[in-house]
Amino acid sequence: MTEIDASFRFATPQPLAHSLRGARDYTLSLFDRLAAAGFDDAQQVPRLAIVNPPLWELGHIAWFAEWFILREAASSHPADAQQPSLLARGDDWFDSNTVPHRSRWALDLPLTGAIKTYCREVLHRVEGRLAHAAPDDESLYPYRLALAHEDMHGEAFLYTMQTLGVEPAADRRSALAEVTGEVAYPGGTIVLGGAQQGGFVFDNEKQAHACRVAPFCMDAGLVTNAQYLEFVEDGGYQYPQFWSAAGRAWLMGQERLAPRYWRCETGQWCTRRFAHLSMLASSEAVRHVSWYEAQAYCAWAGRRLPAEAEWEFAAMSRQPGFHWGRLWEWTASAFEPYPGFAADRYREYSAPWFGTHRVLRGASFATPGRLRSPHFRNFYRPERDDIFAGFRTCAV
Repeated sequence: MTEIDASFRFATPQPLAHSLRGARDYTLSLFDRLAAAGFDDAQQVPRLAIVNPPLWELGHIAWFAEWFILREAASSHPADAQQPSLLARGDDWFDSNTVPHRSRWALDLPLTGAIKTYCREVLHRVEGRLAHAAPDDESLYPYRLALAHEDMHGEAFLYTMQTLGVEPAADRRSALAEVTGEVAYPGGTIVLGGAQQGGFVFDNEKQAHACRVAPFCMDAGLVTNAQYLEFVEDGGYQYPQFWSAAGRAWLMGQERLAPRYWRCETGQWCTRRFAHLSMLASSEAVRHVSWYEAQAYCAWAGRRLPAEAEWEFAAMSRQPGFHWGRLWEWTASAFEPYPGFAADRYREYSAPWFGTHRVLRGASFATPGRLRSPHFRNFYRPERDDIFAGFRTCAV
């Protein structure tokens, strides 16, 4: 299949139904792994800003699909649903706009079995409605949105499993060697944004606009553990000149001399992947590094992070030496709106995060293939190091 054929953005009703069913089965399988470790009980889940109680997250995923599809909500505004929830207190429990993160540990949620039943019933009704949906972009928008939302939360469940030390049923460690060398690009004009393609487009990808990219030279692959280890062993975490002011402030609160999951035991560097500690694979891409760490490495190496326009230029050029998709990649770019931005029906997807988050491009080994796109703009706060993120560098 081509990229367009495989993408959820252009999926027609029958493939959408298949994907929604597969996404729900996958979500439930991940939740079951967390539940088996006791984390379906919110009181057993550490109160961390980077995780949600898994039972709340499972209910929220189904609630989101119910909100936009079954309840025919015109937007994510709390007053915009046209129909009531299947749960008498569904909005009180699962609307992320009105239920603060810190309160999600104290909610009197239904039992695990009841929330699973809710998930099954929502999906059943969504499938029934989708069977009669018109095959145009406007009619299929809420189904595609719900699928993308569940896929993103599926990956977030894996972030949670990494944080809590829970092993997925399948081996998701993806220890593959990175390609080496550089690729030179002549620069030119690129059209940023996906609005010119039709299909589903995230609001932060609009509006499509031309962008001039100067010639640049970029790594063919991501920075490896071996390369990053040189930075670590050269005292990179101890020299303030490599760190921005914000990076130094972040570092002072971390008490670390290496990436989040690295350990040096009897002279041998190891790293934790989910529940297992293994020897550091030299040729594998360094992962679980923050934007501050990526930025500091670049300062030490005399390199720089690519701008997101450069990254997209490289991905769209399809030169055989450039590889992406194993980890999300930090870029130099702040998460800001494109010219002509307007929030879509999911109003809080992008707008609240402009200016405080950084852009990541690409995809990770945990990202479903249908979600992958060279236009996709992922975004996280610069201190996040729990996500499946690495980086590549450009010549200065």
